Amino acid sequence: MNRTYEVMYIVRPDIDEASLDALVEGFNAVVTNGGGEVTNAEKMGRRRLAYTVRKFQDGQFILLTITADGKVVLELERRLRVTEQVIKFITVRTDEENKRLAKVKKHRDAHKKVSDQRPEAASTPQASITEPVAAPPETVAAAPAEPVQAEPEQTEAAATANA
Repeated sequence: MNRTYEVMYIVRPDIDEASLDALVEGFNAVVTNGGGEVTNAEKMGRRRLAYTVRKFQDGQFILLTITADGKVVLELERRLRVTEQVIKFITVRTDEENKRLAKVKKHRDAHKKVSDQRPEAASTPQASITEPVAAPPETVAAAPAEPVQAEPEQTEAAATANA
């Protein structure tokens, strides 16, 4: 039974572009010769690794999206394991996740929100929420432009000294 898989593998950073292309084509051929199908082969470029892997700090990342049988995936993983240029790989089965996402999308499409059904109500904003409330004009006019400082009270000693 064919399932969908994502195979991410990291190739040594010191490999040249022609050798990298040949390596990717070789892994694609393993899948197609085994009866599988390569849906997507994406070179994600050279990136920094989170930790040192086989004395490498960088690596060239390649993502394969394939549809194949389990035996084909086992053979691909075996070849990834014995190939010296590949420093790390991971295989993830994505068909169950795709089914789950399709089910969620179908459920969401069946149950539309009330706001989606009435676009004219959603397009007119409420004035009280979106517009700031302004103070009445007479309150603004009564407020002084500069703050008034209170005059300090003079003590009797200061008053007699000034006199």
